[in-house]
Amino acid sequence: MDAVVDGDSPRVGWVAEQVTREDPVATAERCFTFVRDEILHSVDFKREEMPVSASAVLDAGSGLCLAKSHLLVALWRACGLPAGFCYQRLVLDAGSGLYVTHGLAAVWLPTSGWYRCDARGNTKDGIDCGFTPGTESLAYTPTHAGERDFPYVWSEPWPEVVAGLRSLASLSDYLARPIDAVAPEEGDAVRESIRAPRGDTPVRKASSGRAGAPRKARAGRVGASPRTKR
Repeated sequence: MDAVVDGDSPRVGWVAEQVTREDPVATAERCFTFVRDEILHSVDFKREEMPVSASAVLDAGSGLCLAKSHLLVALWRACGLPAGFCYQRLVLDAGSGLYVTHGLAAVWLPTSGWYRCDARGNTKDGIDCGFTPGTESLAYTPTHAGERDFPYVWSEPWPEVVAGLRSLASLSDYLARPIDAVAPEEGDAVRESIRAPRGDTPVRKASSGRAGAPRKARAGRVGASPRTKR
């Protein structure tokens, strides 16, 4: 727990108490369903507030996918479930040359190991994410030039993601300058793999270092079918 993943705050703790069941899989699903359905996606509902921490997302009742993942991980951890952060890089608008970091979350389940899921919300046409351990049900599959799926679980949210969210005053700010974060260095594996049942990708601890192609090399335009407002 920390200032962003503040699952030890009274409000987050109260919700965790309401959703906890004896079965950890049932508990994990109830946490996921709560964040997916009860917390509005900022873009879909044109919510201008830009909360960052789990408790702030809960208070606002809305958040970007990145902020919703902070709340989901905080709830899982408050319920005693190991959990972490996952990310994708996606085209924001076809033809605009803009990319956006999309936030996911992963939980460790005794039945299937690390399981990634997407609590973005099913309030956009074509998206229907569920809780289906053993089979991923994600909102997006990176397929276009410049897009990427990061197949790791980070124990902390990416520093650049948190800094980007904190710099936003409103949804309008975000739409004008979407967060396209650089992944932290992928050199310090700390736990097990994401891909159940025998994963090949380690959990990582976020660090301040950077890896991957420099931002200049990532700025090319993308010719793709229309995909808007992640």
